[in-house]
Amino acid sequence: MTTEPGGSAGQAGSLGSRTGALLVVGDVITDVVARHRGPLATGTDTASVIRTLPGGAGANVACWAAHRGCPEVRLLGRVGADAADWHERALAACGVRPLLVVDPEAPTGTVICLVDTGASGERTFLTDSGASLRLEPGDWSDGMLDGVGRLHLSGYLLFSEPSRALVRVALESARARGVPVSLDPASAGFLRDLGVDQFLELVDGVDLLLPSRDEACLLTGLPDPADAAAKLSRHIPLVVAKQGADGALVARAGTVTADVPAVPAHATDTTGAGDAFTGTFLAALISGATPETAAEEGCRAGALAVERVGARPPGRE
Repeated sequence: MTTEPGGSAGQAGSLGSRTGALLVVGDVITDVVARHRGPLATGTDTASVIRTLPGGAGANVACWAAHRGCPEVRLLGRVGADAADWHERALAACGVRPLLVVDPEAPTGTVICLVDTGASGERTFLTDSGASLRLEPGDWSDGMLDGVGRLHLSGYLLFSEPSRALVRVALESARARGVPVSLDPASAGFLRDLGVDQFLELVDGVDLLLPSRDEACLLTGLPDPADAAAKLSRHIPLVVAKQGADGALVARAGTVTADVPAVPAHATDTTGAGDAFTGTFLAALISGATPETAAEEGCRAGALAVERVGARPPGRE
């Protein structure tokens, strides 16, 4: 089981001005990144450069938040015994305090990332969630919120019943303490399977949503990402829609308040760029930045992320 971090209760504050630690709850995954040029050769060999790296949306967000300078970042996740020590060391090297639950049965989740380095730049993921979506209410402790200024939930938690139950418990605990909660929907494909209505019900009480462009459009049924972000912000106080090479949109109270341009970059591997944006955005927000300024920082982090292989900050694997 996890151990409870110490510390005093975080100070209450308004959106964007609350100080304290960042607690991320989410997936810790082993990424197998295979970079190839051009289409896969079906039925035979395709020359590739393959690396095994620490990943997982929740873990990546935590590492980028620490890289931005968030004074304390904690991560609650579940891994298998096969890679628990490796992931714990990788998180600690990034400045993240790991609160890892070792699953007695399931192995660590694994994602195979097929990255076409040719003209298409296409990414394809083969996902085995393993232990990551087996987080359950018993893995949670209210003491994990001691000294926390913001709780961030990976949307992948919504795609299995045990981790959905954990989300409900964590949201209730955060609400009781006045701790704001953010969430990244994580996967348009899994979100489609879950259903929009169930998703919106599950995120009731979240004050900040960080969808991708595809996720924002899926959640609203609107084709235009600006319209989608504006509509979502009538239900969730702050919406920041990540648009990759098109930057980010900040929306509040039914209105897009900022259209933040992307930072030019030569893309090598776009895996984890959205996580880099999210982690940096949250750290900036905790430090007192406005959402618009935090989004600018997030775009810079996303540009840095795509210029290197893997989903973690430079020099931190």
